[in-house]
Amino acid sequence: MKASKQILGKLLFSVLSVGSLVALSACGNPETTATAPTSESPVAEAPVATESPIAEAPTATQSPAATTEDKNLGELAQSAASGGSFTTLTKAVQAAGLTENLTGSTPYTVFAPTDAAFAALPAGVLDKLLLPENKPALVELLSYHVVPGKISSSDLKAGEVKTVEGTPVTVAIDSSTNDITVNNAKVIQPNIPASNGIIHVVDKVILPPDVQAGLDAPKTAQ
Repeated sequence: MKASKQILGKLLFSVLSVGSLVALSACGNPETTATAPTSESPVAEAPVATESPIAEAPTATQSPAATTEDKNLGELAQSAASGGSFTTLTKAVQAAGLTENLTGSTPYTVFAPTDAAFAALPAGVLDKLLLPENKPALVELLSYHVVPGKISSSDLKAGEVKTVEGTPVTVAIDSSTNDITVNNAKVIQPNIPASNGIIHVVDKVILPPDVQAGLDAPKTAQ
């Protein structure tokens, strides 16, 4: 009986010892719950909208046609002279008494020499032409620069074109460059419209054959 008690005591001690070890083990190693780290995904910031620059529409400028086609040839000549251009031609037209012809309703095509073209004439020729006694010769010279009708550069044909003076001028057109010459004068600014015609600016004075012949004639000794 005594031996049985001793065996039971040992069993209880063993159970208690094991239980104590288990409890101690639990206290010494507390259970930890792993928390999964949370990371916020970066939010991409929307780019700030920038206003695209608004291109300003260029200011409309009037074309030469829009500013001249409501004026007649006489008015164009006066306007040009006031602006410092074609002063010699305007002076010659007035001296020849042809201003009224350029302000009428009859359409004309005018090959208008520049001031530099008149200045290139032989010395004394222009001054002589502007003298009252030489008015017929001046009228002949200016009329040689005028063709009946309103003919644009695209409508000009190569060959002879009759002038108001009566003698034809010879028009030549370079097919590769579209350059136009009238006798030996080159058209440097075509198609300036007027209400009663059109102007083609030329770089030389176009001389009628008899005037050219007079200039080419050898001078006789006095």
